[in-house]
Amino acid sequence: MSAGHFDEFVKYLGGLQQKGAIQAFDIMLLDAHGGDLNGFFLIRGEGARLDKLISTTEWTTHVARASLHLEGAGVIRGVTGDEIMKRMAIWTSVIPS
Repeated sequence: MSAGHFDEFVKYLGGLQQKGAIQAFDIMLLDAHGGDLNGFFLIRGEGARLDKLISTTEWTTHVARASLHLEGAGVIRGVTGDEIMKRMAIWTSVIPS
C-alpha cells in the first residue's frame, strides 16, 4: 500500500468508526519473520455491518487500489469473543468418532 493510500485508508476507517459503521480498528506491522505477511488492519464490528461495509463501492475501491500496491493483498473474515465458542462447537461436532 503506498504511503498516501495508507494515510487515506486510516482516515477512511476513522470516519467509519466515528459513524458507528465499525467498532474499532488496529494497525499491525509485523517484524521480519521470513513470511510474506508484513502487516494488516484488524477491523472490529458486527457481522451485518461488516457485510454492508464490504459491499460498498468505496470499500471495493480501497481493496482494488491496495492490490496495485501490495503483493497478495486480501480481505479475510474471522471471529472473536463469544463467536469462538460457537465455531468450536460446530467444529467439534463434525469430528468423526
